[in-house]
Amino acid sequence: MSRRTPALIAAAVLLPLALTACSTPEGDEPTGNKAAAKSDGFPYTVTNCGVTTTYKAPPKRVVTMNQHVTEIMLELGLTKSLVGTAYLDDKVLPKYAKDYASVPVIAKEYPSYEQVLASNPDFVYGGYSSAFTAGDGRGREAFKKAGIETRLNTESCAKADTPMETLYEEIREVGRTFGVTDRAEAWIKQAKADNAATAKKLKDLKALPVFVYDSGDKTAFTAGGKGIGNELITRAGGTNIFADLDKSFGDASWENVVARKPEAIVIYDYGATTVAQKKKRLLDDPALKDVPAIKNKRFAVMPLSDAVLGVRVPAAVEKLAAQLHPAATTS
Repeated sequence: MSRRTPALIAAAVLLPLALTACSTPEGDEPTGNKAAAKSDGFPYTVTNCGVTTTYKAPPKRVVTMNQHVTEIMLELGLTKSLVGTAYLDDKVLPKYAKDYASVPVIAKEYPSYEQVLASNPDFVYGGYSSAFTAGDGRGREAFKKAGIETRLNTESCAKADTPMETLYEEIREVGRTFGVTDRAEAWIKQAKADNAATAKKLKDLKALPVFVYDSGDKTAFTAGGKGIGNELITRAGGTNIFADLDKSFGDASWENVVARKPEAIVIYDYGATTVAQKKKRLLDDPALKDVPAIKNKRFAVMPLSDAVLGVRVPAAVEKLAAQLHPAATTS
């Protein structure tokens, strides 16, 4: 997995915290890169995670690093702009499979700086702060010196404690950058409607205490109170028992897991360790035998790519709600 060692989490937390975007007024609907540059408010200036960029026209040759930003590009109909991609956490959604197959995969995990340059991009879009690790030669400044603009998914640097709004702004800014504002706004409108529909189903239900098990043996690597993962649990009718962790992900002691008595456990599904293996590790731990979720074998499962700032989130809220509150969501 790409970004979730404690060191990388710390790096994400310490990134410059800047999300404010400014742009020139929008014009007519775009009909292609040339038309977009003339009619959709270009030049467009945006500040992304401390880096301010002015685009005179939409980028034309894009490399994406990390699955959720690749899926944002595909959802916005920007497949033809992609000249390379790297690093899946799991399978892309079936709706994107055909388009994804048309994009060259330049590395299984993170590509080297030289591998990125070989694709001759004018824009690199990273999903996690680790995509732009300066020590690996992929810092945003290095790309800038090579004449390549960059964007980092804003979950890595969001200041406001409103992750769903951060998601909407991420989609909106990417749409503006590529001159497809209409597609971005249509997605946001539908996402808000989907979230409202799920909230209506859960309106009168008591929130269920939830523990997220990502990984870990000596300690539990779990979802903290920052980031979209925590909000996803809340919107799905749960309460994250480690919402007091002041970061998106962090380590928690097993003693605290026991003390906080979760009634359901959400397992993140990714990588070489299977869901079955994770369940076995939890069920076989004698220290956890009195935890309500363990006693009742109450588990929910989420693909890792559902729990990060990307286009899967509204559907992921609904899917998790169906696992935590099946009676309410099927009625």
